[in-house]
Amino acid sequence: MSFTTRAAVVTAAAALTGAAFLPQAGAADTTSAVPTSKVIETRDGSPKAISCEKGDVCFYNSSWQRCSWPVADINWSTGVLQCSWAKTRNVYYVWNNGTSNASGVAYYLNVNHKNRVGCTRQQKSGYLQNTYKVASHQWVSGSCG
Repeated sequence: MSFTTRAAVVTAAAALTGAAFLPQAGAADTTSAVPTSKVIETRDGSPKAISCEKGDVCFYNSSWQRCSWPVADINWSTGVLQCSWAKTRNVYYVWNNGTSNASGVAYYLNVNHKNRVGCTRQQKSGYLQNTYKVASHQWVSGSCG
């Protein structure tokens, strides 16, 4: 996704939620060292290359299809950014490549951030149970994971 497209999505999401997600004018970007790709060890022990844009949270299903967001989303199926497999596939892996001051990203079984099922801290990743579908997520501060 181009920077212009991403900025438009973030701006649209901010307008819908009433939150500000863009840095203040003149704010320094101190997160340039955040990697956007890495090789992980899959559950069967084989290596797998994955990617996640700096500032995004990325969720993967067991076929390694990715859905990613630079902002919170109250409904993965109908929100500003939609996840094509959200209603039919379980979440297998998460990478929180976020760079905000939030402590992590909480994810929920239902839309509108209902029925929290997990939370992944900033710059962390890992396997989930692969037994549930996620319908919404939000950046949180405080207790995570």
